[in-house]
Amino acid sequence: MAAPTLSIGPYTIAPALGLAPMAGVTDKPFRLLCRRMGAGLATTEMTSANPRLRGSRKSAERLDHAGEAGPISVQIAGTEPVQMAEFARYNVAHGAEIIDINMGCPAKKVCKAWAGSALMQDESLVAAILEAVVGAVDVPVTLKIRTGWAADRKNAPTIARIAEDAGVAALAVHGRTRDQKYRGEAEYDTIAEIKQALSIPVWANGDVDHPAKARDVLAYTGADGLLIGRAAQGRPWIFDEIRHFLDTGERLPEKSPQEVGAVLVEHLEALHAFYGDERGVRIARKHLGWYVKAHPGREAFLASVQRVTDAAEQVEKTRAYFDRLPPELESAA
Repeated sequence: MAAPTLSIGPYTIAPALGLAPMAGVTDKPFRLLCRRMGAGLATTEMTSANPRLRGSRKSAERLDHAGEAGPISVQIAGTEPVQMAEFARYNVAHGAEIIDINMGCPAKKVCKAWAGSALMQDESLVAAILEAVVGAVDVPVTLKIRTGWAADRKNAPTIARIAEDAGVAALAVHGRTRDQKYRGEAEYDTIAEIKQALSIPVWANGDVDHPAKARDVLAYTGADGLLIGRAAQGRPWIFDEIRHFLDTGERLPEKSPQEVGAVLVEHLEALHAFYGDERGVRIARKHLGWYVKAHPGREAFLASVQRVTDAAEQVEKTRAYFDRLPPELESAA
């Protein structure tokens, strides 16, 4: 099995291993890092179509695509077809080359506003939003969904047909219902059913956390590509690992602690540069926890580094921690 490729409109995604959009995680520094480390596509974190939020600092940061490898995929969320269509045009005017619509987010505050995966409960509204957005822009429109709202309401196959009929160019399916959030194990039968029924590309998403699992999910579902989310947190090189395994059948060597530390320092410095030192230090803290979770002495290191407020000190403490670890140490599975 070779690493897959897929087409979204005029764009060839190679490899078809994408960074799944994650609120508060898939910012520009993380997207750039994941693309450098093998992701064929990296979609932005979800951005609200509410025009009142458009002038905020966060919105301005999410419109910054300078230096990113294309295609630029921007995820939008909302509940009003006209507003979603206008916001899609706004993002295309600011560099978006693919518009991705979020109907998969399980977060309570998003669903309370009837956005994200809550939309899957109203199939007529789903159709109205998709038709409005597809009709508003000249770039491909993609959609991310879950298998349904709950175990007894798995209507993803119906939503998938609505999406294809509306002109959506590709569909991503997370193998959980909304009420599962991220608990339990993802299931792939629904994704396989959708892939069998559709002619547009289908991404499989959920629990793809190592190369063998990637191979198995592709084989089981017949999906055209894989979206990887939480497994890339603290391990952005997972895309290279999966691509290499699919192409060769062999695993890449586990990164040494020093190699992991070098990637993390690169990530920290990118966060400091993008957000400024004060905000960059704060935002970096969650990433520090993800990178070090498999390494010894992490509790003491995190207790020390999480109190740091100076960017240079954050980098130096991180570098010193990884430099002290034995070079031959393998990360604990």
